[in-house]
Amino acid sequence: MAARRRLGPACAALALLAGLLGCSAGEGGGRGGAAVVRLRFQSLAWQKESVDATRALVSEWNAAHPAVRVEYVQGSWSSVHDQLLTSFEGGEAPDVIHDASDDLADFAHGGYLADLRPLLSDRLRADIPAASWQTTTFGADGGVYGVPFLQEPRVLIANSALLRASGVRVPTPEAPWSWEEFRAAARRLTGEGRYGVAWPLKDPVSATLNLGLSAGGRLFHRGPDGKAVIRWTEGDAVVPATIRAMLDTDRSASRATLGMGGSDTLPGFFGGKYAMVPLGFAYRQQIVRQAPAGFAWEVLPPPAGPGGPAQGVSPQTLSIARDSPYKKEAAAFVDFLLSPANTVRLARGDWMLPTGTQALADPALHTPDLGWATGAALAAGLRPAPAPSVRGYPEWKDKVATPALQEYYSGAIGLAELEERLVDDGNRVLARYQR
Repeated sequence: MAARRRLGPACAALALLAGLLGCSAGEGGGRGGAAVVRLRFQSLAWQKESVDATRALVSEWNAAHPAVRVEYVQGSWSSVHDQLLTSFEGGEAPDVIHDASDDLADFAHGGYLADLRPLLSDRLRADIPAASWQTTTFGADGGVYGVPFLQEPRVLIANSALLRASGVRVPTPEAPWSWEEFRAAARRLTGEGRYGVAWPLKDPVSATLNLGLSAGGRLFHRGPDGKAVIRWTEGDAVVPATIRAMLDTDRSASRATLGMGGSDTLPGFFGGKYAMVPLGFAYRQQIVRQAPAGFAWEVLPPPAGPGGPAQGVSPQTLSIARDSPYKKEAAAFVDFLLSPANTVRLARGDWMLPTGTQALADPALHTPDLGWATGAALAAGLRPAPAPSVRGYPEWKDKVATPALQEYYSGAIGLAELEERLVDDGNRVLARYQR
């Protein structure tokens, strides 16, 4: 990127002389001899179907737009934040950036991302619901720093044979379990050598906060001055207290899974050690690939509280680097990538749901096969995750919330101390970012 900026004056002169649409690092090949604009698109797609779908769309764009070529750059979810920060500071950021809304706040406030409001097409603006746009809107002036395009609800993946044999009421999106019913169902599904549920809580913060919305929990609140503050309410206690009761009182949940990621629980799930596992919707792909022959499973909605089946999500996003000299071309590529038909391809490749209303209505995402219909029915209850738009959230999550929740779920501290640490220590962190 730095090299391309150094060529800026030369490009400007060429544009004045030849009326060129754009300029790249001196390479020709466009129609009529015009220089070729070269964009770098960093994708975080990692599952084979997702990578294949994304690469295919890049190839289709390049075939149709010889004057604006897109280079596919493979990124990684595990290192994207630090990698992007380094590339921003070094002036080498990709033009189009794939990330998630919970990673954008500091980049947006730091001036690394372009405000997309003057760049977005009317079609794209209208197709994505306002609630999804909230996840990428930052600052007092309401700047939009990413296009939210894929979202992943949390669901319950259940062993069908064990579920039917237990005699519990099978929940549906229209009639989900309450948190009390979920706890009772897990007790019924617990048997000799088997737990009713496995909670993979290697990352306990997002699961606790996002599921907590269904019980009225929010934890993060904004005052009249726009500053965020952490407050503990009765609803914030429902999810952590329920999980702790399953672990300690009911013995219907396995302590061995607390330090696991979702994938780590699948062997035990296939082996009948766990009857249910709360997972992200995209885990269905791994289950399809890894489940033994004849293993029957199904997708259930997560428990719901008085507010209905609400839960928080942090959608995947596409952003444009503020330093990119080709913002209009980058925005045109994003608009192509996120046309309704192409968004369906990306959603199916990633086994997730689109945010766009036209793509979400596609019949391919409403088939009962593999739980697609259940996931699509949950879309109406998806809300912006409570915290990621708050400056200082990453530090609060890493230094305060993660260790506090891990200690709470392990039994080392009680609910009162959990509240004190999340609120008191958390507000001290936020105060440093909101002076």
